[in-house]
Amino acid sequence: MSDDFSGGSAEIDLFGQPVQPIKERRGRPSFGKNKENQELVCLLRAAGWTQARISRYLGCDEKTLRKNFSRELQDGVDVIEGMALEVTLKKMRLGNSVAINRIFDIIEKHGAPAIPDGRKPEPEKPAEKLGKKAAADAEAKTAHKDSEWGTLLQ
Repeated sequence: MSDDFSGGSAEIDLFGQPVQPIKERRGRPSFGKNKENQELVCLLRAAGWTQARISRYLGCDEKTLRKNFSRELQDGVDVIEGMALEVTLKKMRLGNSVAINRIFDIIEKHGAPAIPDGRKPEPEKPAEKLGKKAAADAEAKTAHKDSEWGTLLQ
């Protein structure tokens, strides 16, 4: 007696037809995030493009854009500026005079001296505005002869 499953390596379905491999996956194709797309999103965001415009250009949904490129959308300007400064620094090291001048211009424009121990400088607090009673008390404690209280105390 011969087995129906012996011999041939091709699989057969219930109707006796050979099973064909699935050519395409079902559903929507997944979005392919790669290094080029990340840099492109950073550049487009740094150029002032909106999320809707970037997603249309990439051919994905805005939700997909936010899911895959949240860092690039938030920090795109800083990433592009850092890359540009890195290229300028490399050219400066090679002796390019334009790059040297560009670096000095950037330092002059943004070059606030850094605090060596990593602390951030505390911003100056504006003078606290006092209410009527607090202002009157403060004036009473420092009574001048020209003020209302100064004339009463003499």
